[in-house]
Amino acid sequence: MFKTFINAFKIKDIRKKLLMTLLLIVIYRLGCFIPIPGVNVELLAEAVKQYDILGFLDLLTGSSFSQFSLFAMGISPYITASIILQLLTIAIPALEKLSKEDDGREKIERITRYTGIGLAFIQAIGIFVGLENSARVGTSYLTSAFPKWIALGIIGICATGGTAFLMWLGERITENGIGNGISMLIFASIVSRVPNTVIGWVQQLITGVMPVWAFIVILVLVIAMIALVVCVDQAQRRIPVQYAKRVVGRKMYGGQSTYLPIKANANGVLPLIFAMTLIQFPGMIAQFWPDSGFYSFYTKYLGSTSVVYFIVYAILIVAFGYFYSAITFNPVELSKNLQQNGGFIPGIRPGKPTADYLGRISSRLTLFGSLFLAVIAILPTIALRSLGQTTAFGATSILIMVSVAIETTDQLESHMLMRHYKGFLN
Repeated sequence: MFKTFINAFKIKDIRKKLLMTLLLIVIYRLGCFIPIPGVNVELLAEAVKQYDILGFLDLLTGSSFSQFSLFAMGISPYITASIILQLLTIAIPALEKLSKEDDGREKIERITRYTGIGLAFIQAIGIFVGLENSARVGTSYLTSAFPKWIALGIIGICATGGTAFLMWLGERITENGIGNGISMLIFASIVSRVPNTVIGWVQQLITGVMPVWAFIVILVLVIAMIALVVCVDQAQRRIPVQYAKRVVGRKMYGGQSTYLPIKANANGVLPLIFAMTLIQFPGMIAQFWPDSGFYSFYTKYLGSTSVVYFIVYAILIVAFGYFYSAITFNPVELSKNLQQNGGFIPGIRPGKPTADYLGRISSRLTLFGSLFLAVIAILPTIALRSLGQTTAFGATSILIMVSVAIETTDQLESHMLMRHYKGFLN
């Protein structure tokens, strides 16, 4: 991968794209240190350590949320809006028809942007309203001299403006840089926390807080997780496809054999993110009212250290895996496209038998991918907690980092291949 980047830097056009990407990421990181006025940052940082879902949001924003800077909401409201619009496109026929038109896709993208901006405003205000309800007597998460509703409005407007700017920044990276802009911003956020985590481990090792054997176990565990994620991310089931010969005019087309690749974990990290959000959201709501009966019930039976929590977490990951696969993979449409282009799977009749065959394979791969996500999300967490460690190298962060790195490398190789550059093959 590093050799690919070095060789890509030798090509002028690609070098410009790489430098543009780095410049925009630097601008993003600088914006993470511009504070939003009227927030008690010390009290907010304590809440981030206390509430798991706020800690997850802080991870996706590169510690920008705990400092409550301009980019405190990050790009997650836009991602949520994209998921909502994607689900509505499947459920509402008018949106589905609109998504298949050229100008319709632009309209849906515009709706997604506005929805993301609205969600950022609601999310920023909603979090502080909830935190204020759970604040101790005599303390407040707001330090502004203005009335509470004005202070909340200022926080919401500033945080929404930061999210809107990040959406624009991500589009510029996608158009003028390398890789997917949204993915690159999340990648930069997670990577920015890696040095502090490593430094913390080394300090614990030097001071004797962490035994040497525990440090070795953590290091091996992290390397094994990265290697496993790379292997599964690259794995795919190749279904052979044969195209019949066709005579058009005086030329003959088709007759070649190829394959249809289906990734072993085609859903990526989305089922894990959905499951994590769903299982942690009730807990965060309950913690805003710590004296309620629901808080006691949730802490006892669904706390992050209970067996029930991990069982429900695994079930949700598998369920969301099948749910998202049903949305993104349509075996009937794929079978129809193959038949229209004269393609068929050897030994399988075209039409419904092909769709059923593809559906069975997709179902098995979805089960494998979902179980893989469940295992890699739960077992390392249990192992690290047994060693008394919490780390930014969680399953979600590693999956995102590895996926974005592989995607960016593949895109670089594609750019070099189009320019007939052969150095990266050596």
